[in-house]
Amino acid sequence: MTETRIHVIQGEYTVTADPNVMLTTTLGSCVAACIRDPLAKVGGMNHFLLPDGADRLDAEATRYGAYAMELLINGLLGAGARRERLEAKLFGGGHLFDRLVNVGEQNVAFAEEFLAREEIRIIGGSVRGPHARRLQYWPVSGRVRQLSLDRADDVFAGEMIKAPADTGSVELF
Repeated sequence: MTETRIHVIQGEYTVTADPNVMLTTTLGSCVAACIRDPLAKVGGMNHFLLPDGADRLDAEATRYGAYAMELLINGLLGAGARRERLEAKLFGGGHLFDRLVNVGEQNVAFAEEFLAREEIRIIGGSVRGPHARRLQYWPVSGRVRQLSLDRADDVFAGEMIKAPADTGSVELF
């Protein structure tokens, strides 16, 4: 069978039970949570830009961790996962520029606290540090492959904010 690649960008999440699906993303300070139920053989990934924003109800809410985590978990439960069997791997949260606020650290801390509060086990991942990451995740098996990116330019091509059509795209840095 042919493998299907789905690229998950900021503000998106994908849930699947198809063993031939590989989810990909590129992360700088953003975080991706890869969560699955190994018994139900269903899993998914989200990609969020900022930690909280739980009070946002507009189209921008998907860029925030609180909303992104809820969407992913609810999508998994809707696909047959059981909350008590969920296991997570976290990726991203890099601190790419010394002169800027460490948003990556805030993203990782949020994700870790959220998963602890929801009693979802973190069984692995790769967070923090001075580099970006390119990620491949097979949600049904839980297999992950990561490539560390030393150049910040490499990650910016993958971390684009969806902007309204009349304003063009915005690059994160």
